[in-house]
Amino acid sequence: MSGELISYADLVALLRAVFGHNGCSEAVAAVLAENCAMGERDGSLSHGIFRVDGYLSSLASGWVDGHAEPVVEDASPAFCRADARNGFAQPALAAARPLLVEKARHNGVAVLAIRNSHHFGALWPDIEPFAREGLIALSVVNSFACSVPYGAQSPVFGTNPIAFAAPRTGADPIVFDMATSSMANGDVQIAAREGRQLPPGSGVDSQGRPTTDPNAVLNGGALVPFGGHKGSALSMMIELLGAALTGGKFSFEVDWSEHKGAQTPHTGQLLIVFDPAFGGGLPFADRANDLVARMREAGLTRLPAERRYRHRREAETTGIPIAPTALARLRALAG
Repeated sequence: MSGELISYADLVALLRAVFGHNGCSEAVAAVLAENCAMGERDGSLSHGIFRVDGYLSSLASGWVDGHAEPVVEDASPAFCRADARNGFAQPALAAARPLLVEKARHNGVAVLAIRNSHHFGALWPDIEPFAREGLIALSVVNSFACSVPYGAQSPVFGTNPIAFAAPRTGADPIVFDMATSSMANGDVQIAAREGRQLPPGSGVDSQGRPTTDPNAVLNGGALVPFGGHKGSALSMMIELLGAALTGGKFSFEVDWSEHKGAQTPHTGQLLIVFDPAFGGGLPFADRANDLVARMREAGLTRLPAERRYRHRREAETTGIPIAPTALARLRALAG
C-alpha cells in the first residue's frame, strides 16, 4: 500500500493529540489512540483512522462524554461490572481489567459486563492481550439497528460482532473477530466512499429488496445476517448478552436523532475470560497447537488473524503507510 510511512509510536502520539484536542481526557485519548492505531497497523482499515471522524463527530454532538470516568463494581466472586457513564467502552475495560484477570486467575472464569458505553472499534484489540497472558477470552457487543433478522423486513439487530482469543505455545494467539451481519458497517461505508459494489447477498434497500449498492444499504436499507437463520440467531444472542445482561441498550433502542453527527452506538459489551489452567487436561496452549497442526495437514493455508499479524510485522519493520492527505488532516485535527 502506498502512502507516507509513520511509526506505530508516532501514530499513537498523533492520535492522542487528536482525541485530546477534540473533547477527550488524557486517559480516554490514550486508550482510543492505541485502539485506532492498532487497527491501522494491522491492516484493519475499517477500524483504524477511518473511525476518527465518527469518534470526533460523536464527541462534538454531545452524544458521548469524552471525560467520563468509569466505575468498576465487584459484583460477585466471578462477576464484575463497569459503568462507562456514557463514555467509551475501551476505557471501561481498561479500568476493570485488573479485577477481571484477578477473578479469572482465582476462579477459573470471570465475567465483565460493561454498560452505558459506546463501542466504535474492532473487538480483537480488546481480547488479544488476554490470550498473550495465557488466558482465553470471548467478547460480544451489540450496535445500532442496521441488520434485518432472518425472515423480517426491517432492521432490529446491529452488526453484533463476536470475538474469541486463545493462547498457543510459541506462536501468536488464535484470534477471530467477526460481525454476525454479512459484513461490518464500516466496510459498507468504505465501499460507498470508494464507489464499489457490495457482494451479492450483503444487504437490502429501504424497501427490503436485495441490493449490492452500499448507499442503498446506508440510506434506509440494512445489512442481513451471515448464514441466514444461523447468523440471525447468533445476532439475537448477542443482543441478549451485550444489552439485556449488561444493562445496556438494545440496538433498536439507540436514538441519536437529537445529536446530529453522532455515530457511536450507545449499547453494552460482555467479556468472559477463562484460565485454562483449571481445565484439568494437558496444557491448553499445546493442545491448541495440536489442533492447528491438524488443520494445516488438512490443507488450511491461513488461520484467523494471520493477515493482521503479517501487517503488524511489516509495520514494525517499515512503518504504517497512510495517505498524505489523511496524515495531514490528522495533524490539523491535533491542533
